[in-house]
Amino acid sequence: MSFTVAIVGRPNVGKSTLFNRLVGKKLALVDDTPGVTRDRRPGDAKLIDLKFTIIDTAGLEEAGPETLEGRMRAQTEAAVDDADLTLFVVDAKFGLTPLDKTFGELLRRSGKPVVLVANKSEARGSDAGFYDAYTLGLGEPVPISAEHGQGMIDLRDAIVEALGEERAFPEADDEAETNIDVRDSDFAGDADEEVEPEYDETKPLRVAIIGRPNAGKSTLINRFLGEDRLLTGPEAGITRDSISVEWEWRDRTIKMFDTAGMRKKARVQEKLEKLSVADALRSIRFAETVVIVFDATIPFEKQDLQLVDLVLREGRAAVLAFNKWDLVEDTQAVLADLREKTERLLPQARGLRAVPISGQTGYGLDKLMQSIIDTDKVWNKRISTARLNRWLDGVQTQHPPPAVSGRRLKLKYMTQVKARPPAFMVSCTRPDALPESYIRYLINGLRADFDIPGVPIRMHFKAGENPFEGRKKKR
Repeated sequence: MSFTVAIVGRPNVGKSTLFNRLVGKKLALVDDTPGVTRDRRPGDAKLIDLKFTIIDTAGLEEAGPETLEGRMRAQTEAAVDDADLTLFVVDAKFGLTPLDKTFGELLRRSGKPVVLVANKSEARGSDAGFYDAYTLGLGEPVPISAEHGQGMIDLRDAIVEALGEERAFPEADDEAETNIDVRDSDFAGDADEEVEPEYDETKPLRVAIIGRPNAGKSTLINRFLGEDRLLTGPEAGITRDSISVEWEWRDRTIKMFDTAGMRKKARVQEKLEKLSVADALRSIRFAETVVIVFDATIPFEKQDLQLVDLVLREGRAAVLAFNKWDLVEDTQAVLADLREKTERLLPQARGLRAVPISGQTGYGLDKLMQSIIDTDKVWNKRISTARLNRWLDGVQTQHPPPAVSGRRLKLKYMTQVKARPPAFMVSCTRPDALPESYIRYLINGLRADFDIPGVPIRMHFKAGENPFEGRKKKR
């Protein structure tokens, strides 16, 4: 991207609506409630012929640095410092407030290019607020309607004028951008393929961090980044949007998603919290590996187990992180107890990797990242058809399928149809009569014999074609 633009303004002037308009997607949460946005949210924006990085920010408010609003303001100020241009959004319908004038003065003194944007200019009676914006001393305001897309050409011209033609239109990079396809089709392959592809150690990895509120998800990501990139604090439920950040670990690009804390479904009543949870669920579906953060002081709550089950049902690779390990006293005894409970309470994915960590001190983070990489390798694993069929013959010899109505079931053929997660197809007689206990026996055998711990395994059964079906019976 050529340059970076930060959107700032007091709460509820339409910053997130403008952000969504520029990125072309409803990425940022939008609600009539003031102060919905709290973290800096970046996105790839396109405005006519301009392409740039846009940053949505929290509403500017006057508050002490120790308060939540004060910490939100610090995040917004950091976004302004990092940006090449600032879009200062005011509400033309409501008119200017003392807060607008205070922050307009701060932006004017910053010395950075500022474009004054008068949003909601389509509303009746907005002319007075539009002309009042001239008093901020930031030049001619640009009248727009972020909700309806009006005034975007004027906004584009104002950005080009503020930055200059050379800065707004840098020379195109000759190198083509690499697009990441999130579909599984690249791994579906031919069922008869005998080559087991090697794991790509250089491919960027998408990781989502989920958990109950106040489990320490944002603090964990800040520790990975080495900076206070995400808003944190003792209050539960600070994070609302799912924020993505990129960094490198051992020369590999990691795109990590911070998500809102997810409470029990019955407790989620407010519209805003429902939107936050829906955003977190989208992040789970987009990610490859999902880290479920447990509070080590109160682990294995019912909601924790439901979150793990959700991740496995979505087919994602899962890693457990027992956070706040610095608060645990008898670490050896607690660790043994956690491992026993992991195996007993989560039998649907035996071998789940569980790592004790501390986002506050940084303890165990390298081990957590290695567990994420190892789990992703298993998630991408492919096994040749020849090996699978030799294995299938062996397990049937050791433990034959049961007989149904006097006729023994027979498993004829097996192949892996896809990876991410590993999925297998077995051709057999009467698949509808195969008991669940024997299916679990096959899945557990696959885990043990081919080293597939901690990821969901899908197994499908189908009946072989009957060559005599449809023929008329002879008398």
